[in-house]
Amino acid sequence: MCRSIKTLRGPDEAPTDDEIRAAALQFVRKVSGYRQPSRRNAEAFDRAVDDVASATSRLLGAVVPSTA
Repeated sequence: MCRSIKTLRGPDEAPTDDEIRAAALQFVRKVSGYRQPSRRNAEAFDRAVDDVASATSRLLGAVVPSTA
């Protein structure tokens, strides 16, 4: 599903907030089937993007890099 979403966790540097938000937007677009939601659905769509971006930031802040 979302194969084109860029991997954000890398060995060198942390992703920017803009990169995290772009990945969240792409994910929500894919899951919802909307490229641009109607005005009626915009609030739910935007809230979902915020939630996914927040969860992604928490995840990337919590994972421990492998030392292999």
